[in-house]
Amino acid sequence: MTVTNSDPDSGPLKGIKVLELGTLIAGPFCGKTLADFGAEVIKVEPPGDGDPLRRWRRMRNGVSLWWHVQSRNKKSVTLDLRQAEGQAIARRLARDCHIVIENFRPGALEKWNLGWEALSRENPKLILVRISGYGQTGPYRERPGFAAIGEAMGGMRYITGFPDRPPVRPNLSVGDTLASLHGVIGALLALHHVQKGNKGQVIDVALYESVFNITESLLPEYDAHRVVRERSGSTLPGIAPSNLYPCRDGSYVLIAGNADALFKRLMSAIGRDDLREDPALARNDGRAAQMARIDEAISAWTSKRAQQDVLEEMERAQVPAGRIYTAADIAADPHYAARGMIQDVVAGDGEALKVPGIVPKLSLTPGALRTPAPKLGEHTEQVLASIGCSRDEISRLREQKII
Repeated sequence: MTVTNSDPDSGPLKGIKVLELGTLIAGPFCGKTLADFGAEVIKVEPPGDGDPLRRWRRMRNGVSLWWHVQSRNKKSVTLDLRQAEGQAIARRLARDCHIVIENFRPGALEKWNLGWEALSRENPKLILVRISGYGQTGPYRERPGFAAIGEAMGGMRYITGFPDRPPVRPNLSVGDTLASLHGVIGALLALHHVQKGNKGQVIDVALYESVFNITESLLPEYDAHRVVRERSGSTLPGIAPSNLYPCRDGSYVLIAGNADALFKRLMSAIGRDDLREDPALARNDGRAAQMARIDEAISAWTSKRAQQDVLEEMERAQVPAGRIYTAADIAADPHYAARGMIQDVVAGDGEALKVPGIVPKLSLTPGALRTPAPKLGEHTEQVLASIGCSRDEISRLREQKII
């Protein structure tokens, strides 16, 4: 891809102002994505401790390494939303913003006098992204909900793992991230609507619905055939062949030869012309009925070869295949590097750090890593001054621990 404009001060969202009121993952990942593409994102944190994510998982110099990814390109403002004067300042900030992001339990903003009616009254074109476990309506709306619960209710957990073991979770907060990305989509759709001369609106994102949205034919299969999809380990039920296969050196390869033409090329590569020409296996539905037979043939071939030999043969046959990457593999991979997906930055603690690059890649207005994740309250005075707060007022707010 040719990048024709790599100016770090540009981006498709340059001029868009975002107020991020959320904590931890779902709201802040939404803010991070908008910030990567040029939006000015003002992150509000409680005075004293800040966002709890600052202390999650592995730390360096007293700050979470995750923080350096999640909060890059943002400005940090400390503000106590439990106090009336802090709430008033938040409303003043929202008055000048295009988008407000929050991921508190439904009703929290209203309790702080920061609900939709209060914010939109002063800024009719405002877009409010609300991310919660169960959404802003319905009988479960007031329940606390984290990604783990959303993944379970959304159908992902039940089908993840091996059939003879309890359901497992992916070692990532997938539900939070899916909700965040749905929030970004909603914000951009609403922004387009506003830019055509219309009013702002609320984007109501539920974690469980964001997970449920990617479950493909899970519900129709149950409705039409009363089939409950079960855990299947490394296979992909109903789509064949697509599995993890053992190699001679104790490693594994993933091979996905599930398209009709791919299957024929795969069978030729492993010397199984009998399967290649079998009319019962010419289409996916026929292959799905004989998954065990096909997987056995592929495993018999891969188990006699080293992983690299298998991968090279699959590349020659133009069959999708790959190995399972660890973090170390990612950091050393030349394709990641060539695509700009491994970025070397100086983090907010002054030390070098490798962080993920930006997705998606835009040819004319790409995203950029402009500023490191901020120190707690680093931009409080600058941002408050921009909405008319005097030095004396800022000093008083600090003394009263409102900021």
